[in-house]
Amino acid sequence: MKILLFGATGMLGSRIAAELRDRGHEVTGLSRKGPDKGDVHDTAALAEGHDVIVSAIAPPRDGTEPEPPFLAANRALIDGARASGVRRLIVVGGAGSLQVAPGQDLVDTPGFPDVYKKEALAGRALLRLYREVEDLDWTFVSPAAEIAPGERTGVFRLGGDMLMTDSEGRSFITAEDFAVAIADEVDRNAHPRQRICVAY
Repeated sequence: MKILLFGATGMLGSRIAAELRDRGHEVTGLSRKGPDKGDVHDTAALAEGHDVIVSAIAPPRDGTEPEPPFLAANRALIDGARASGVRRLIVVGGAGSLQVAPGQDLVDTPGFPDVYKKEALAGRALLRLYREVEDLDWTFVSPAAEIAPGERTGVFRLGGDMLMTDSEGRSFITAEDFAVAIADEVDRNAHPRQRICVAY
């Protein structure tokens, strides 16, 4: 398949690009910086001829980009997908919107780190935005609470809206295995119009 990938030079985007290419997909990797620049506001033109759009764009962790511009960029991405005729969108989300109990999101729990709060709130707003989209086959993929570079094992669990933890209470996934989960969704289209999460 032909995949348009935004955020291709980041920690997750670079691994997603590599995983997709290893599977034989043709990847157009774009980012705001670097040699292959692309803006989500140009999605309609950029996505033409592609089968799937993958977005690995995240708001800056330090909160320098407030929520409205981040959401506006994602609205442009959605509108551009519609205009280009590409129906499938796979979106990298955050863990803050995962629930730790019915009706309680991780980002709202006492002790949630302040350094990640603005990013987590923007991620939750992004999930709500996609849940209003009924004419595209989007999949919103949240990682575990902790994600970092590591080993590609290909062995992990998929869940829904609840935060998943292992037997020791840790919620973790490597960036490499998260990329495997994204590529699996590209290949299988198993969760249209759903949020899924990935953890060990």
